[in-house]
Amino acid sequence: MTGAERAAAIPARSRGVIALIEENCTSCMLCARECPVWCIHIDSHQEALPAGPGGGRDRTRNVLDRFAIDWSLCMYCSICVEVCPFEALYWSPELAPAEADIRDLLHERDRLASWVPSVPPPDPLDEHAPPAKELAAAEKAAARQGRRAQR
Repeated sequence: MTGAERAAAIPARSRGVIALIEENCTSCMLCARECPVWCIHIDSHQEALPAGPGGGRDRTRNVLDRFAIDWSLCMYCSICVEVCPFEALYWSPELAPAEADIRDLLHERDRLASWVPSVPPPDPLDEHAPPAKELAAAEKAAARQGRRAQR
């Protein structure tokens, strides 16, 4: 089987490599803390944001300096993707190439970000499933506001 045939036989939702959407990452460290093999390395620093024109106190935010995954340690368990509350990590069906040197299996954020375009869209919702509770709650709230506006 050639490489192209093997790539064509891979299902769309297979776990290949983890893609990082840097803009969504808040450096909360949940993925690194929950990883059972500690293969995720994150470095960040805090920046002070000045208070708005209305006053108040200065705020701080984390700025991502480094995000790396060591594929020589990763066991493809998907805990990091599942635990990320900001949807910064996704599985891409791309396959990480084999490397001659184990040190080359440490992929930094620029390489992880390069796989984002290959992330498949989510599966469509089951048309026979009951509507999500969140949708029903949002519809009720919209109807309530519509009735208030009519009064």
